[in-house]
Amino acid sequence: MNEIILVKVGEIALKGLNRKNFEDLLIKNIKRKIHKLGRFEVVCSQSTIRITPLDEFIDMDETAEKISKVFGIAAFSRACVTEKDIEKIKNTAAEYLEPIFSENISFKVESKRSDKKFPYGSPEISRIVGGFLADTFPNVRVDVHNPDVVVTVEVRDFAAYIHANVEEGAGGLPVSCGGKAAILISGGIDSPVAAYMMAKRGIELAAVHFASPPYTSGRAEEKVRDLLEIVSDYAGRMNMYTVPFTKIQETIQRECPEELFTVIMRRMMMKISQRIAEKVGCQALITGESLGQVASQTIGALACTDEATDLPVFRPLIGMDKKDIIAVSRKINTFETSCLPYEDCCTVFTPRHPRTKPRLDLVKKAESSIDWEDMIAEAVENVKITRIGEED
Repeated sequence: MNEIILVKVGEIALKGLNRKNFEDLLIKNIKRKIHKLGRFEVVCSQSTIRITPLDEFIDMDETAEKISKVFGIAAFSRACVTEKDIEKIKNTAAEYLEPIFSENISFKVESKRSDKKFPYGSPEISRIVGGFLADTFPNVRVDVHNPDVVVTVEVRDFAAYIHANVEEGAGGLPVSCGGKAAILISGGIDSPVAAYMMAKRGIELAAVHFASPPYTSGRAEEKVRDLLEIVSDYAGRMNMYTVPFTKIQETIQRECPEELFTVIMRRMMMKISQRIAEKVGCQALITGESLGQVASQTIGALACTDEATDLPVFRPLIGMDKKDIIAVSRKINTFETSCLPYEDCCTVFTPRHPRTKPRLDLVKKAESSIDWEDMIAEAVENVKITRIGEED
């Protein structure tokens, strides 16, 4: 029995003349995601992507699990392939669905006939196949309003496909269709969620992490690598750029007013991240900030931070409550890792009374007595690059 995976696209269907470009990119991302599992044929036909295993012992459970994390897929289902003959469709459906229909369940059959030359219409296909399944499995019952299982029969261009209960896909757009951006990544809850959310909108990621040894430990950097590995299940491969930040933070602590420590630190992070972003082809920066969550995330503080960079700054969490951010982090399995007690450089030299409404002129005056350029250039020059995610 030939089992394949049928993929339904989401927003891609609305892309008009550019639709094929998006479909081709999604196919490329699917192939990259599953290539280690064996050989597959991945083709698009009639608005559906067919993933056909070419090796005998491919694990279809693992294949389906990987497909569920590919952005651009609205829904998918494992399906059995048969000839476009009503008798073969009936018998194949009974054989393929036997493990499910051995339970006392309710079901209904829905049919889609893309091939208009097929002699039976969609309602007739549903009636014939549904009646045969009900006769073959006396323990099941038909329920067209609220069934436990929805069986779908699709009669398409080259074959007929039978599947049950469509699975929800990851949604969004194919990664890299929206350009490339640098995510400022810490070990907290927020920034991995921000990375996930922008990847879902088609952004290819580069990750910038700031380390301040001896104030931060190697375990903190390892924690960030682990978080990015989890995010890469959805976002694909990326580079992590670890910036040595100790000298700059010590200078801020020594030379700047305490109430401005955090906003000046964030400005230096933006300046360094822009340098790295431009070197690696990024068009924007991404942060995990949420309005009003902490003192550095007020409107005034964010305005001071943004002034330090010429690149657009994306903040996908800006209007989210913490509980909503945590819900996403649990969904993508970053929450437990984010909660590990290895602090990053954002907690180094935290001011006792940070200014929540900093004025840009006062911030720039506090910076003006220090030659930042040499320190920024030194930090960029000594960045450590770590490869994240599966390799081709």
